[in-house]
Amino acid sequence: MISEMNGIYYDKVQVSIFLADDVTDEQRAAIETRLKQSDEVKSYLHESKEQAYTRFQQQFKEQPELVQNTPADALPESFRVELKNPERYAVIAAAFPNGQNGVDQVRDEGDFLDRLFSLLNGARNATLAVAVVQALAALLLISNTIQLAAFNRRNETNIMRLVGASRWYTQLPFILEAALAGMVGGLLAVGGLVLTKVLFVDRTLAGPIKAGIITGIDWGQIAQTGAIITVAGVALAGIASYVTLRLYVRL
Repeated sequence: MISEMNGIYYDKVQVSIFLADDVTDEQRAAIETRLKQSDEVKSYLHESKEQAYTRFQQQFKEQPELVQNTPADALPESFRVELKNPERYAVIAAAFPNGQNGVDQVRDEGDFLDRLFSLLNGARNATLAVAVVQALAALLLISNTIQLAAFNRRNETNIMRLVGASRWYTQLPFILEAALAGMVGGLLAVGGLVLTKVLFVDRTLAGPIKAGIITGIDWGQIAQTGAIITVAGVALAGIASYVTLRLYVRL
């Protein structure tokens, strides 16, 4: 969701030139002329106070109390400018100084997006760090469990070795047992993903998703991620058990 939101929002990033309440027709026309003549501007759109309020009502229609408590003239008139290169915001800011010639404020949406996605990326990185720690803990747990299981069944495995069973043949039941446990863990994780989508994404986030503020998660993504989790769980458990048996257990 974070990656898709990043692409969507940064592709639509704009510079907003908010006009003062006492802006004159001459000042407004002068601003528009300079925007037309600027080599930095890809396109622009003039938005009146009425249009700004209508857009505000559409964006926050899921929050009627906020709309009702916001006066119709609370939102300023503005020019919404799309730049050829969003990183050249400073050029536009310098061309239209705040508080001069009818301009109240020039705001770059990219600054807000940078802060927002910095926070979201930090949360994602923290989640990945926790996942890595959990994976290492799982490896240690699998290793200890396999060693205990092999120790508890040492009589059976010794008899198998005495009658000519190969090392691989005696190790295989332990590896399959670990792989089965890994599969069960993967399926439980998939169940957690399904519950998260149904109870949190599809319900709690239904409003922002419907309004286009954030992107949704479809069942295809859940299925793909679930398959990766399950396969990784089986592989992780199987490989960890095999390495443990080879290094620490004599069968």
